[in-house]
Amino acid sequence: MQSPQIRGMTSTEWTMLVALSILWGGSFFFTGVAIKALPPLTLVLLRVGLAAIVLHAVIRLVGARMPYTRPVWAAFFGMGLLNNAVPFCLIVWGQTHIASGLAAILNATTPLWTVVVAHFLTADEKMTGNRLVGVLVGLVGVVVMVGPAVLSDVAASGFAQVAVLGAALSYAFAGVFGRRFGRMEVPPLATAAGQVTASSVMLLPIALFFDRPLTLPVPDLAVWAGVFGLATFSTALAYVLYFRILATAGATNLLLVTFLIPISAILLGTLALGERLDPRHFVGIALIGCGLAAIDDRLLNRFRHPVVTT
Repeated sequence: MQSPQIRGMTSTEWTMLVALSILWGGSFFFTGVAIKALPPLTLVLLRVGLAAIVLHAVIRLVGARMPYTRPVWAAFFGMGLLNNAVPFCLIVWGQTHIASGLAAILNATTPLWTVVVAHFLTADEKMTGNRLVGVLVGLVGVVVMVGPAVLSDVAASGFAQVAVLGAALSYAFAGVFGRRFGRMEVPPLATAAGQVTASSVMLLPIALFFDRPLTLPVPDLAVWAGVFGLATFSTALAYVLYFRILATAGATNLLLVTFLIPISAILLGTLALGERLDPRHFVGIALIGCGLAAIDDRLLNRFRHPVVTT
């Protein structure tokens, strides 16, 4: 199998990317429900652990098989570390010290880190001027959408900001690292199941030591509903899409989803919670759209080489 080439994404890949952004944008809603009764590390463990159970059940239901070779499982643990264990813990800790809006802006630097990491660690995802400009414009769009006022907190809680930036960098390395599953010919469903299984194994002792979840009172039904939504939709289903996009479109294209997540989160808040859209939200969406168009290249190429009809 050939490595994914840097290119504009197909309409199917864009559809999957938007769907992924909705699933991950919904994680803010589900987390907001569950975090009221569960400590952060326990919630993260439940998220990946229940997702692993769901994905293994689906694999058995469709008659697929998990690979059990040592190299594949070593890759699962590497991906679980880079894509779940490290960034989830860093973000959870960071958000206890900084506003969620500032955390969203810092997390949206992921495509910028990915452009740099992929440039140095891959042969076929080199940095181009269009892609760098597009990433920077998209990042400005996220700042405008979330609200520049949150940047007033930049002077405080420096370590928390570094933690969230570290999570974004970890996601960037995970995107490049995860390309190996395509070369190993591991299907996206099995890759998603293996990754969250490995993450669960790594996070279990950490959560047990720090949170002591067995001593907590049993959460109510609303909390369990939030955990179920977070694990099933925002993790299990989301990671199947994640690895499918990664296998065909490459790491740089895939991690553009971090620009779309704030849009999804804000629109879901408007539809589900009755929150109001401000003019800056529309400006931010427009800037993100311009950034994505620059990164995708197809729109710019259409202007450079217009189709002449007779």
